[in-house]
Amino acid sequence: HYPAFHQMEGVKLMSAESMIGADGLKEEQWLHSPECQLIEADLKATLEGLMDHLFGPTEKRWNDDFFPFTQPSYELEIYHNDEWMEVLGCGVIHEQVLHLSNRSDRRGWAFGLGLERLAMILFKIPDIRLFWTEDERFHRQFKEGKIVEFQPYSKFPPVFKDIAFWTNDESTTNQDDFVENDFFDVVRSTAGDLVEKIELIDSFTHPKTGRSSRCYRISYRSMDRNLTNEEIDGLQFKVRDETATLGCELR
Repeated sequence: HYPAFHQMEGVKLMSAESMIGADGLKEEQWLHSPECQLIEADLKATLEGLMDHLFGPTEKRWNDDFFPFTQPSYELEIYHNDEWMEVLGCGVIHEQVLHLSNRSDRRGWAFGLGLERLAMILFKIPDIRLFWTEDERFHRQFKEGKIVEFQPYSKFPPVFKDIAFWTNDESTTNQDDFVENDFFDVVRSTAGDLVEKIELIDSFTHPKTGRSSRCYRISYRSMDRNLTNEEIDGLQFKVRDETATLGCELR
């Protein structure tokens, strides 16, 4: 995740004839209708085909998600290089969105995918920060129309720091409102471009209290200099302070 990115979006509107049975349907009626299910099936088949075109036949999985302009909403992940990777978000377009676009007579689906994420997979670029570098060692590796594997050039070692916290308290053990992307945003906004990677390395639920715990490993690395433990310790303390503002209890 990165605070600046480029996104490609697409929309498909189904033919009016195929959606006649949906006329007048609202909310739950619409969500359970054959027409809504038809759109979902078309959405998934089309986007799975896009992934096969880009990466070859690959294992995929769909996760329920939330986006303000679609319902139901999904994210699509593919199994690539021995790990699951999120590649796009999508969903059935809200009726109100179509109404505001003067297309109340139609139904359809929409998707959005991050171009940097796709480029990182196709070119095997490990660090999204490289897209904003002015270093010619990066730029001269690529030519228009050619997909080549990125050759790393940074010789500066990473610094690893772990952070663990409870995401709910004993009074709300049945409700965990922790949003992982909010935590990622806190880390990025606090430590900036020195953050190379954030990964979940452990999670568990306490068998007696029902409290949920997460532990993340933050990898700090500069592309042009060595980092010191003292420098990163200072950033890590700031990250911990900001994480506490999310309602998490640090461990």
